[in-house]
Amino acid sequence: MTTILVTGGTGTLGRLVTERLRADGHEVRVLSRHTEPYAVDLRTGGPGLAEAVAGVDTVVHCASSPKGGDEEAARHLIEAARGAGVRHLLYISIVGVDRVPFAYYRSKLAVERLVEASGLGWTVLRTTQFHDLVLRVLEAAAKPPVMLLPAGVRDQPVEVAEVAARLADLAPGAPAGRVRDLGGPEVRTLPDLARAYLRASGRRRRILEVPLAGRAYRGFREGGHLAPERADGKGTFEEFLAARG
Repeated sequence: MTTILVTGGTGTLGRLVTERLRADGHEVRVLSRHTEPYAVDLRTGGPGLAEAVAGVDTVVHCASSPKGGDEEAARHLIEAARGAGVRHLLYISIVGVDRVPFAYYRSKLAVERLVEASGLGWTVLRTTQFHDLVLRVLEAAAKPPVMLLPAGVRDQPVEVAEVAARLADLAPGAPAGRVRDLGGPEVRTLPDLARAYLRASGRRRRILEVPLAGRAYRGFREGGHLAPERADGKGTFEEFLAARG
């Protein structure tokens, strides 16, 4: 079996990727800012990074932050991976990063391009939004008596465990370039998802759709972040909510 490094290995996705890879018999190292023995802040790099990638066959790059720093982190990781002779760099990205001019998406697309130009064997998997993210958005929107949602926006949430399984399957294999996107099983309107959340949580809220402005909103409204032709996910949003109790 191979030695695999998972960046962001304590996060929502990385933790499940790590568990799946270990269950498959691989030696897995977890890199995150606060987890020993590979506690490294990728945004600044440092000597601990070289130690983390030494002897590693594959890097699964799950670490990411909407607050910024992804490109700097990727540059440090790629430099260390090249120095260590890493065979395969696998990066998780988002459907629509090349179609929706949203700041975080632009950063993810920039990292994709760094990975492609790295000189390493690489694989990029794009997925639609995780159920967990949709839930956080709806929980925040439900705090006032009226849920304000951007008008005309749909989503296609996918179960994070299914994404983890796909990454765990790809990691030991040969670098495959840009692989087939993974989308959730259903394209749903935000009010429809909000009603599912309200039913599951026993809350009562009025839902109001509000038109927004800007190119990013237009991109989301036009469905640039959706992949209806790649609706390969199985778990629905209602099943996700039920599993959380």
